[in-house]
Amino acid sequence: MALGTFNSPAIVGSCIRRGGTGPVRLSAARRRQGRILTGAGLALLPWLGYLAGTLPPAEAAAWVALDALEAAALLTAGTRLLRGDSRHRAPAAAAAVLLLADACLDLATAAPGTELATALAMAVGAELPLAGLSAWLASRRTRGA
Repeated sequence: MALGTFNSPAIVGSCIRRGGTGPVRLSAARRRQGRILTGAGLALLPWLGYLAGTLPPAEAAAWVALDALEAAALLTAGTRLLRGDSRHRAPAAAAAVLLLADACLDLATAAPGTELATALAMAVGAELPLAGLSAWLASRRTRGA
């Protein structure tokens, strides 16, 4: 379903809303937010392969599953937001919870030193800001787009 958005004709600055109501103007902020969520979801895909190849099998299964759920939620929320679909709220809420859990688990399980510094940098630089954006989008009722 997420790839359907990439295969549909591009209409700059607008999108076709479900239900046949015609093109709806998306604000620049909405397009940017949708692109951020979609880009983050896409960026997680190669990360899944890295985790699967570098972690012990038992750990890899848990981390790959968590990050795959994050990617699915981010891609769903982002592509729906880009289409002006108000159903972006539920996957955005799921993404917020998953990202917050991921940041907490990364910090709780990191060994002191470089591993902890990396976990902290990922939490502050990516996971928590994305969780905040996702939570804000999930809690905000949209008018039009």
